[in-house]
Amino acid sequence: MIRLEQRLFSSSGLILCVLCVLCGGPAQLTAQFEMPDPKQMSGIPRPVTDLPDGAVSVRVIRGALSNNITNQPVELHVGSEVRTAKTDDSGRAQFSGLTPGTTLQAVAVVDGERLESQEFPAPSRGGIRLLLVATDNTKKSEPAPTAPVTGQVALGGESRIVIEPGDEVVLVYYLLDIVNGARASVNLATPFTFDMPTGAVGTAILEGSSPANVSGGHVRVQGPFAPGRTSVQIVTELPAPDGTLQLAQRFPAPLERLAVIVKKVGPTTLSSPQIAKQQDVVAESQPFIVAAGGPIAAGQPIELSLAELPHHSAAPRRTALSLAAAIVIIGFLVSSRRPDRDAEAERKRLVARRDKLFNDLVRLENDHRNGRGDQTRYPARREELMAGLERIYGALDGDDTGPEPADRAGLAA
Repeated sequence: MIRLEQRLFSSSGLILCVLCVLCGGPAQLTAQFEMPDPKQMSGIPRPVTDLPDGAVSVRVIRGALSNNITNQPVELHVGSEVRTAKTDDSGRAQFSGLTPGTTLQAVAVVDGERLESQEFPAPSRGGIRLLLVATDNTKKSEPAPTAPVTGQVALGGESRIVIEPGDEVVLVYYLLDIVNGARASVNLATPFTFDMPTGAVGTAILEGSSPANVSGGHVRVQGPFAPGRTSVQIVTELPAPDGTLQLAQRFPAPLERLAVIVKKVGPTTLSSPQIAKQQDVVAESQPFIVAAGGPIAAGQPIELSLAELPHHSAAPRRTALSLAAAIVIIGFLVSSRRPDRDAEAERKRLVARRDKLFNDLVRLENDHRNGRGDQTRYPARREELMAGLERIYGALDGDDTGPEPADRAGLAA
């Protein structure tokens, strides 16, 4: 399955455009489109609809999008098979007739540099485009780095918070653009550390991020910070069992401007006193909420409120718990009566049978609530278990005919 960051790359044109407009002005829009490094997109498959079904197009460039590499052999690993094609004048090699679901990987070797794409499944509908970016060795070499100095960094305008709602959980991606405006590497007076929001149950560093350490919900980014930009990408998971989430996040450096992208699932809403503008957009057939705000000072909490997130109703859970509690109470009252010595062995057998039926009933209710198992057999199986419990309770009470109809109605409720 293509990961969220891959989907964001395939949708980034429209989303970045909307973010730029919300943040204000054509000048910023031009800067935003010039910033992405093609190397960051290298090897990431992008689903498209302008190719035939099952086709894959691989473009090979050197350094910049304007520098196509022509007549370059490209391999497409199709399971254990390898297909080869050469790039045309536009730097593209195309492969067709691929079996849907087959694992694919594109490979090219440019001047001894091996370029590989991520592995991905052959599409059943539409095609896949991807970019392989070779290093441009014609550029002038960078000057030798100087010794790190004590200084400060900031979170640049490319920083953004991406939120992906799930089933009663929310994944929050922090894509941080740490900017060092000095000419030398910078060591901070205090470490670049911050904590995940309250309630976070898992935090990890994404592949491709600059070095950082995670301990529980505490993140520490390693210094020194080189001149320019350092990309740190982190994901954490927050529970949202009632369909709402209140998120507060602090960073140790000032944020140039707030940018939030929310994958919209159903009627999901986003609000914050720090958001100045927001807009719903559709990119690659997926709806998003794109929001922007002003600068955030170091240590100031970013406060976000989400509502109408995917979640299950608590009513079936409460019903099952009430039923389980009623059966446990009845079982306790029945089993608390001291049996006669002659009937003790038989009573133990009945209690064991009662406990088994009760456990089967609780498991049946849980499976029904979570949509597991054969739902068409649920009513008949539940009636069977309830009837068995009624007979056993009747026998434990010393009445082989079972409870009176009123008692059985109470159990069935």
